[in-house]
Amino acid sequence: MGAGRRLFTSAESANPGPFTAVDWALFCSVSTIWGASFLLIDIALDAFQPGLITFLRVAGGAAMLWLVPAARRPLAAEDRLRVVVLSVVWVAVPFTIFPVAQQWVNSALTGMLNGAMPIFAAILSAALLRRAPQPARLAGLLIGSAGVTAIAWSMTAPGASSASGVALILCATLCYAVAVTLAVPLQQRYGAVPVMARIAALAALWTAPYGLYGLGGSMFAWSALFAVLAIGVVGTGAAYWIMGTLVGRAGSVRASFITYLIPVVALALGVLLRGDRVSRLAVAGVVLATSGALLAARRER
Repeated sequence: MGAGRRLFTSAESANPGPFTAVDWALFCSVSTIWGASFLLIDIALDAFQPGLITFLRVAGGAAMLWLVPAARRPLAAEDRLRVVVLSVVWVAVPFTIFPVAQQWVNSALTGMLNGAMPIFAAILSAALLRRAPQPARLAGLLIGSAGVTAIAWSMTAPGASSASGVALILCATLCYAVAVTLAVPLQQRYGAVPVMARIAALAALWTAPYGLYGLGGSMFAWSALFAVLAIGVVGTGAAYWIMGTLVGRAGSVRASFITYLIPVVALALGVLLRGDRVSRLAVAGVVLATSGALLAARRER
C-alpha cells in the first residue's frame, strides 16, 4: 500500500491553484468532444457492429497521434508496464464496452452515466492517499453527483434501458477513474502525446480481433463511416491528447470533473439533433452538474 500511495501522490501533485484560461479551454474542449461521442456511436451502430466501431475508433486515434512529431519521444523502460496497463484500462476495455452497452442504452443516458467517474476517482484517490478531499472539492463532488443523478433519473422509463447496459457503462467509468489517476506521472514526465500515442497503438492491437469479428455483421454506410472517423481522429486522438495535457496540469481528480459537463453536452445534442424532450428535473440536473464542476475547480486551501 505504501508504494501505491507514493504512486498516487505524484498523481495529485499537479498545480492545486485555480484553473487558468488554458485549463478552462482544455476542460471545455474535451467535455464537448466526449459529450458528442455517444451520439456518434449511436449513428455508427446503425450500420456497424460494436467491435468494428471500437477498432476503427482506436486505430483512427492512434494514427492521428502518431502524425505528431512529439509522439516519437522515447519513454523509459521502467514506464512501459504502466503504458501497457493504461492501454487496457483507459482505451481497450471502455472503448469496447460503450458500443456494446449502447445497443440497450441510448446515447443521452450513456453520456449522463459518465458522471459517476469523478466519484470513483475521488474515492480511489482518498483511499490510497488516506486524505479526505478538500471542502470545496467535496462539495463540488456532491453537488455534481446530485446533478448527474437527477439527469439520469429524468431519462429513465420502463423499457428505456437495460440494467446490463447500465452496469457495463459504470464499469467503463470505473476504468476511466483508475486510468486518469495512473496517467498523471507519465503525462508530467513526458507530455501527453508520447504517452497517448503508445497507449492508443497498443489498444488498437488488443481490439483488432474483435474488430475483424465485427466485419461479418456490418453494412457499409457513409454516415457510419464518417461518425467513426470523427470519434477516432477527434474523439480519441485529439481528445486524449487534450485530456492528457489537462491531467498533467490539474491533477487526476479535478481533470475527471469534465464528466460533469458531458451530460450537458449529451442533453443538448439530444434536444437539438434528435428532438428529445427535456423534463424540468433534467434542467435542474444540468444546473447542478455545471455548478459542481465550477466549485470543484476552485483553489484548494
